[in-house]
Amino acid sequence: MKAEATRLSALTRELWNQWQQTKQYWSDSRSQEFERKYLSDLVANVDRAISTIEDLDKLISRIRRECE
Repeated sequence: MKAEATRLSALTRELWNQWQQTKQYWSDSRSQEFERKYLSDLVANVDRAISTIEDLDKLISRIRRECE
C-alpha cells in the first residue's frame, strides 16, 4: 500500500507541475476558478488520502506482526 501512496503522490505532483506550465498560457479568471474549484481540492484530498493509506499500512503491518 505504501508503494501505491508514493505513486499517487508522484502522479499528483506531476499533474500540479503540468498545471503550473499550463498557467503560463491560460491565466484568466476561468483558469483561477478551475484551479480553486478542482485542482486545489484534488491536491488536498490526495494529501489526506495518502495520510490515511500510510496509517492503514501501519495498522496492517501491526496486525500481521501480532498474528504471527
